[in-house]
Amino acid sequence: MHTGFSLLFLLLLSTTSLAHDFDDYFETVLNITKEAGEIIKQKIWEVKNVKTKHSVVDFVTETDKEIEEKMKSEISSKFADHKFIGEEATDSGQKMEFTDAPTWIIDPIDGTMNFVHGYPYVCISVALFVNKETQIGIIYNPVLDQLFTARKGQGAFYNNKPMTVSAIKELSEAVVSTEIGLSREEEKLRVVTENLKTIIPLVQGVRSVGASAMDMALVALGGTDAFYEFGLHAWDMAAGDLLIREAGGVIMDPSGGPFDLMSRRVLCAATNELADQLRAKLQQYYPLRDL
Repeated sequence: MHTGFSLLFLLLLSTTSLAHDFDDYFETVLNITKEAGEIIKQKIWEVKNVKTKHSVVDFVTETDKEIEEKMKSEISSKFADHKFIGEEATDSGQKMEFTDAPTWIIDPIDGTMNFVHGYPYVCISVALFVNKETQIGIIYNPVLDQLFTARKGQGAFYNNKPMTVSAIKELSEAVVSTEIGLSREEEKLRVVTENLKTIIPLVQGVRSVGASAMDMALVALGGTDAFYEFGLHAWDMAAGDLLIREAGGVIMDPSGGPFDLMSRRVLCAATNELADQLRAKLQQYYPLRDL
């Protein structure tokens, strides 16, 4: 009786573990991401057909749409039951639905303004969620050949080598990154400006690369020590969240509460001590949620 129960338990455990082949998911989507990166490398120096979305500085190009459609089409052809949340589809009016089903959250070009101008900090950001938990995160800057990857419980990697956050605990020793963002709403700009005026005298340096996913990847790499922003979206943060955690860093709401992917707010840092010091200095801004 005991042996039969044990065998049944092992069979159920095996069946559950085989329900999702994360190795296959990862390798398939990594290859698709690298192929999409070749499109960015080819077109970053070309003249683009640019349209605006929510503000006069919120751009979209045909390449954004091309890459998102390529990724959705090729992933669907291999994994027909998987769902998607993509920046361009959402901005075009498609309803965002975040369920327990396997869901890929995709930013086809994070840093579209950079892409338009030929500034090389652009990346593809893609993450897989199952039961609303992140399993895979990939951020790829094809122009500078920077590949950041993470899988839940398996660590974070930069160009296939393990990466970890820095050990900085003091704000006075930190390089902190942030972004102005694309909104030109008066209160948002006031908070952004006031926070910069507060932070600049307290830290070693402030950086802004124009792509939030890259900012998060650079914290995971240890190149910067902390990052905060108000007004970004789920697709900007989805992959970076896993990279930060798997690289040993911390991620939270800028108020100090738990991180919420749909809140459009994030603070990540190398250490809890640094995160606490930074959040204590920030004025808060609460944009409309993604969901």
